[in-house]
Amino acid sequence: MICSSLEEVRSNIDRIDNEIIKLIAERTDYVKQASYFKKSESGVKAPNRVEAVIQKVREKALEYGANPDMVETLYREMISSFINMEMDEFRKNQG
Repeated sequence: MICSSLEEVRSNIDRIDNEIIKLIAERTDYVKQASYFKKSESGVKAPNRVEAVIQKVREKALEYGANPDMVETLYREMISSFINMEMDEFRKNQG
């Protein structure tokens, strides 16, 4: 969509940010649920799974015309935060 003003650009960015945040909240719920199925802390960290996700998002970035390096950086940071959160949930479930 081509915008005719900076305000329209900003409005669309705000709309997209809102959707991204809703999706992050939804992803958070699933990450918390995953902690109930994990058997160990190493299962929570799951480095092979992390790398599989990174490969997938890099491919999607290329498919959609996004910068794969930027997407990887964002995802690595997000996944790191989710792993920390999931580790807390895992420990609560175990205790």
